Amino acid sequence: MTTSMPADVLITGWAHSKFGKLEEGIESLVVSVAVEAIASAGLEPEQIDAIYYGQFNAGMHPLAFGSSLALQAGDGLWGKPATRVENACASGAAAVHQGILALRAAAARNVLVIGAEKMTHAGAELVGACLLGADYDTAGGTSSTGFAGLFAKVADEYSLRFGDCSDTLGTIAAKSHHNALDNPYAHLRKPLDEAFCRTESAANPRVVGILRRTDCSPVSDGAAAVVLGRERSPAARHPAVRFLGVGQANDYLPADRRDPVAFAASRVAWNRAMAMAELETGDLSFLEVHDCFTIAELVLYETLGLAAPGAGARLLDDGVVFRDGALPVNPSGGLKSKGHPVGATGVSQHVLAAMQLSGTAGALQLGRASRAAVHNMGGLAVANYVSVLEAV
Repeated sequence: MTTSMPADVLITGWAHSKFGKLEEGIESLVVSVAVEAIASAGLEPEQIDAIYYGQFNAGMHPLAFGSSLALQAGDGLWGKPATRVENACASGAAAVHQGILALRAAAARNVLVIGAEKMTHAGAELVGACLLGADYDTAGGTSSTGFAGLFAKVADEYSLRFGDCSDTLGTIAAKSHHNALDNPYAHLRKPLDEAFCRTESAANPRVVGILRRTDCSPVSDGAAAVVLGRERSPAARHPAVRFLGVGQANDYLPADRRDPVAFAASRVAWNRAMAMAELETGDLSFLEVHDCFTIAELVLYETLGLAAPGAGARLLDDGVVFRDGALPVNPSGGLKSKGHPVGATGVSQHVLAAMQLSGTAGALQLGRASRAAVHNMGGLAVANYVSVLEAV
């Protein structure tokens, strides 16, 4: 198995729609980001060799076969191999990693990767039932709390082992909302402070367990796209970004075979990607991680080795993970505030990281951005992907 990454596996172009409750249909979202990503890479459609399309769907949208939607971005894409990739909430990163494999295998020189999801039209009951299709123990059943109920159990177990984490979750939520204020693509651009996010109220009700509304990512529509290539076109609109390492790891599906606060396969994916990149955590400028619920971000601080088990709150107390800290986490606002259109999320994380590393993030731009890691997971840390990226 190859344990090194060639120096010429690049993100050469990208595009990102607004996330939120959108009037656009899935076809319009896919085509618009495809057109923009190809143009930003300085390419023509006929120069794309393969297409990977990340979408979960699971019944939220009636079109279950969308891999060829991207072909409508230009006649030059007709006849190109296009494949839909699905791995629950990690469908976007799964599509990115498939594109990387195509480059590494010399099966393509330029790959278009799209992630998209249309959710807000479906209604809460249908969306909840479809998302539970990503959980082995509740798929096909009924639940009034959906995935929030599953992550509430994680928060309960974390509090049992390490002490009440409710205030810590409120701090993470407030950090997320603050970061999203400068993200023009974000679903929730609301200046919600720590006091509001920590307090249960009519405007911030308890959802389940200790999770309040501000602890939960919203149901969103949206799309994002990247072009992966072996070299940057002279006509590209911005600098390229290089992959230094990638990792994927899957855990067991049955909940009783997983420690709910370990996210063990996320750690394996992280270690694989960092070993391939030959980096330590201190070499990174920032992280974009899968914070579908605030408790997920807290656990990931510890899973990814930023803090010891039970000590993740110290990163907040010391300011480490804030935008002006030593290692900002989710400067984009994360899933929590940017939004979580499931199939688009992993691609979106790569786009926002590439914008930072290329110095094109606008008001979101960090002062120091040379290397980054992206973490995307499907289910409750069942399918896990990590990418390590570097400015070229």
